[in-house]
Amino acid sequence: MRSEAVILAAAFGYLALLFLIAAWGDRRASQGRSVIGSPTVYALSIAVYCTAWTFYGSVGRATTQGASFLLIYLGPTLAMLSAPFILRKMVRIAAAQRLTSIADFISARYGKSGALGALVALIALIGITPYIALQLKAITLSHAVLVSYPAAVDWRLAEEPFWADKSFWVALVLAVFIILFGTRHLDASERHEGMVAAIAFESLVKLVAFLAVGLFTLFVLFRGPADLFAQAGASPALRGAFDLAAVEGGALGWSGLLLLAFLAFLTLPRQFQVLVVENVDERHLRRASWLFPLYLLAINLLVIPIALAGMLLLEGSDPDSFVLTLPLSAGLEGLPLLVFIGGLSAATGMVIVETIALSTMLSNQLVMPWLLRASRLHAAHRGELRGWLLGIRRVAILLILLLGYLYHALLGDAYSLVTIGLVSFAAAAQFAPALLLGLYWRGANRTGAIVGLLLGFAVWVYTLLLPGFAQSGWLPLSFVEAGPWGLDWLRPYALFGLEGWDRYSHALFWSLGLNLAALVGLSLFTPQSRLEQTQAALFTEALHRDAMPAGVWQGETSRGELRRLLSRYLGAKVATRVLESGDDTQPAPPVLIARTERALAGALGSASARVLINSVVRGEALDLEAVLSILDTTSQTLEVNRRLEQKSQELARIGQELRAANERLRELDRLKDEFVAMVSHELRTPLTSIRAFAEILRDGQDLPEAKREQFLEVVVHESQRLSRLIEEILDLARLESGRLTLTPRRLDLAMLARHGLAAVERLQAERGVSLEVAIEADPAWVVGDPDRLEQVIINLLDNAGKFADDEHPRVRLSLCRHKDHYRLAVEDNGPGIAEDERERVFEKFHQIQRQQHGERRPRPKGSGLGLPISRGIVAHLGGRLWVESAPTLGGASLVMELPEAPNES
Repeated sequence: MRSEAVILAAAFGYLALLFLIAAWGDRRASQGRSVIGSPTVYALSIAVYCTAWTFYGSVGRATTQGASFLLIYLGPTLAMLSAPFILRKMVRIAAAQRLTSIADFISARYGKSGALGALVALIALIGITPYIALQLKAITLSHAVLVSYPAAVDWRLAEEPFWADKSFWVALVLAVFIILFGTRHLDASERHEGMVAAIAFESLVKLVAFLAVGLFTLFVLFRGPADLFAQAGASPALRGAFDLAAVEGGALGWSGLLLLAFLAFLTLPRQFQVLVVENVDERHLRRASWLFPLYLLAINLLVIPIALAGMLLLEGSDPDSFVLTLPLSAGLEGLPLLVFIGGLSAATGMVIVETIALSTMLSNQLVMPWLLRASRLHAAHRGELRGWLLGIRRVAILLILLLGYLYHALLGDAYSLVTIGLVSFAAAAQFAPALLLGLYWRGANRTGAIVGLLLGFAVWVYTLLLPGFAQSGWLPLSFVEAGPWGLDWLRPYALFGLEGWDRYSHALFWSLGLNLAALVGLSLFTPQSRLEQTQAALFTEALHRDAMPAGVWQGETSRGELRRLLSRYLGAKVATRVLESGDDTQPAPPVLIARTERALAGALGSASARVLINSVVRGEALDLEAVLSILDTTSQTLEVNRRLEQKSQELARIGQELRAANERLRELDRLKDEFVAMVSHELRTPLTSIRAFAEILRDGQDLPEAKREQFLEVVVHESQRLSRLIEEILDLARLESGRLTLTPRRLDLAMLARHGLAAVERLQAERGVSLEVAIEADPAWVVGDPDRLEQVIINLLDNAGKFADDEHPRVRLSLCRHKDHYRLAVEDNGPGIAEDERERVFEKFHQIQRQQHGERRPRPKGSGLGLPISRGIVAHLGGRLWVESAPTLGGASLVMELPEAPNES
């Protein structure tokens, strides 16, 4: 038995610490030094998602449903990954229209419908009450275990009065905390900075406490993870405990639970509160989109080890209490107390935020519309309504917590912690069709949303809520087992004969299916009001920064009437801040009317704010066409801007290409001029020689015979040189025009290479070039034109000889097989060719200059057409020709590759 006084002192001391943190946060906010301006604090506040269900119930679910507990956290992870598309849009809309809750958000989307807002508020209250009861149950259970262990715990409340139940007093203490720090301002769209700071702190506390008990389990109760899993694997009862088959409904159950968690994360009132209403900067979503999933990973990392340890060591104990009973079983005192505080953090954080969200919905969507219709009450409290409205919200907080306590007292025995949570998840998921479809489809309307919500909620009540009453004894159990009046096809867990599904996927299928069908079907066949069309346009176009007009009112009223309206409901200070200075007799511009409406919406909800503005504005309240024109113009402008940007980028790219082409043309023009000059020189040189020697032969009748033969030899040699030059120019012209004629046939490249070597052997010997041959593939059958290929080989050998080393020139020809090709490489031992020049050597008119020891040497004699012509010939034969570094001689290597010829049939 642990000292109850110590436990209560620790619990109330912890709550007092939360009070101090909240007060500190509010004080810093009043000084202009916001605590919640940090994206890290924002991400930690989102962790209010991890309630007592996470802290205690995840382990309990893991023992019975295996790894399916992870789906409860994979759903939110997927939702955070969609933050740039969904959450950012929701945050921007709520900030622009000063929306205060998910009920207000849905109401505003569908024409600021008061009836729809009230329906969402009622569904939220009924659906979330079991969730609040879950937290009270967790606190009660953990306290009872801590006090009574190892004695069995019987915490049911049937025989004791409510004032003797600690859950009742916990509810009251939390009510006081929430009233103090959750209703300090009437404007519900203002940030609850102190509350958010306390919630972020609680997120750290519950994470540390859960990790502490997990590490204790792994390294104190067992000798590390290997020891724990080895013992679990040796237990026949635990084999297959975490297989897919252990999940109720199998793969279908996994899918249904994942979808349920995804939708609930976006639609639970407390998540909407911290994700949307309390968001001060939409850029915080960037960090939260990865930091919050990381938090979920950390707090779930040790769930399975704790569950396995509990099943091994605490057979017969309640799985929901394993987190607490494992350290208790080891006789510890401090760690169980820390675990109790961690569970208290998880429970109180959820209750605080959920109650604030629900109280805002009840006061703005249910009480305020009724108050505005009660003209006598309205007149009686003239000038005093601000304080009176805060009082209504505070009473709502107290009633919500008492309602949660009542559910806990009457039905708490029917379900485990996780089961209660999933029931509330399914209720909140009913908001998803109206919420998500309304963000992207303009055609969704109020009638479809209301009917869809009614049908979905009715199915939820029938398939999940009423079975809880039956299991608690408030309805006959035959209602679940045989169906009402014995109608088997009406069984809540197998509606219309849908057998084999887990209860939550089953309920989600029917409720969301009818909800969505009604929303889409009725929206297609019923008209929207003018205000619905306007709001639909504002919501669907919200991510366009200019798509939220500053004012949409066109009616007439005076500044004085707006000031009196604001003073009556929000106080004189707020009226002065909103309207600033000015003549109260002057007409109010549309922008000022819209600003007044947003200020009222932040305190009273969008539907009530519209009613109040309509009470003082005369004439046309909304110019629908103007608003839609603004939105359409905005969309068109954005589209035009996008297209102009694309055109600008395209023009910039074209301009860059034109500049590059111009530079290339200049280079080609320079090269052509150089080529023409070079060719003119080359043509002139042999022609001059031929003419000079011809004249000598003509005039020198007395020349000796030896001289005459020498001069005739020179004339023949220069004629041949002239012919070769002219033939190269003609070959180039044929290549460029596609008229180069080839006669390909099957030939031996090895034999052709030897012919080429023989042709240049004498010339290379005269230059002092040493020829080396390494023919590995012999024969090497390819398809080609023998004359043209021999021309290419001779050209390669000639070029290599020109660029070989001056002192000891060496040229090496090699032929080998490479995959299904043959490679012929001609290497030299010269200085090589730089990488940026290796492609340019194949350009017509281009000749590189040799570099040796840092000095530029004169280019070898030639036209610069040999290599371009050679590459063209090889390409016509289906091969390739390129330059690389010589692997053997160290200079440059010209490589020709041709495909192997097919075998002769």
